[in-house]
Amino acid sequence: MLKNKGHSSKKENLAVNAVALQDHILHDLQLRNLSVADHSKTQVQKKENTSLQRETKAVIDTGLKKTTQCPKLEDSEKEYVLDPKPPPLTLAQKLGLIGPPPPPLSSDDWEKVKQRSLLQGDSVQPCPICKEEFELRPQVLLSCSHVFHRACLQAFEKFTNKKTCPLCRKNQYQTRVIHDGARLFRIKCVTRIQAYWRGYVVRKWYRNLRKTVPPTDAKLRKKFFEKKFTEISHRILCSYNTNIEELFAEIDQCLAINRSVLQQFEEKYSHELTEEEWEKIQAQNETCACLEDPCLGAHDAHFSLSNFLL
Repeated sequence: MLKNKGHSSKKENLAVNAVALQDHILHDLQLRNLSVADHSKTQVQKKENTSLQRETKAVIDTGLKKTTQCPKLEDSEKEYVLDPKPPPLTLAQKLGLIGPPPPPLSSDDWEKVKQRSLLQGDSVQPCPICKEEFELRPQVLLSCSHVFHRACLQAFEKFTNKKTCPLCRKNQYQTRVIHDGARLFRIKCVTRIQAYWRGYVVRKWYRNLRKTVPPTDAKLRKKFFEKKFTEISHRILCSYNTNIEELFAEIDQCLAINRSVLQQFEEKYSHELTEEEWEKIQAQNETCACLEDPCLGAHDAHFSLSNFLL
């Protein structure tokens, strides 16, 4: 009898253990406790049930303006844990067949995990899932010190239907939102902008230096001074007020006067001049040369000739 009782008790224990393990496996395969899953969808039914039990209150319109409170702006650099409260222990965990889940990490533990991730350089390297830079997209840190995009980890959890790290395969990890990738990306952008600006300033300074300081090489020095000489001559020519149109107008006026004088001379004296007339013209020219302005132009000589003819 005792043997039968012991044998039956062993069978009962084996059945209980099998049921407990099966229940644990079913709970482990569910997605409701994933760290980056949308918990609002799992709580819709609970909210609907509680909303039906609430009492409706009558709304009285008093005609007074209600002060609307502006929503508080969340700190974009604030880090927070995404994991919900730890689920209750399953029967297998209560019986000791499977170890209990690890307790939630404290702030000090998260700091140690973060320091280990920084030493590994996970935020500097691209995301292990999508192989792209983190930039300003949401970033999550796992309790195993591995870093991923939040959207990439969420897609991986939905695809595998398990909560395991894509790199080390750790089960039931904890997640925390960090901004190390965004901070490093901003520093990289600022460094690049400063490098471009400093390069522009140095190139501008070097161009001005080449315009003012002559080079030491003989050929370059010769070209430098030739360029300077052409610039100076160009500035001098530009400083003069040379009105070519006015010069051409004056030349045309002198030519017109000369033609009129010759035409009058041909009309009055078609015959050849005598020696006495040539002597009078010469004497008149000598008297004009003795005036205050000894350098008479062609215009004055023709004017004296015209006076003699008239």
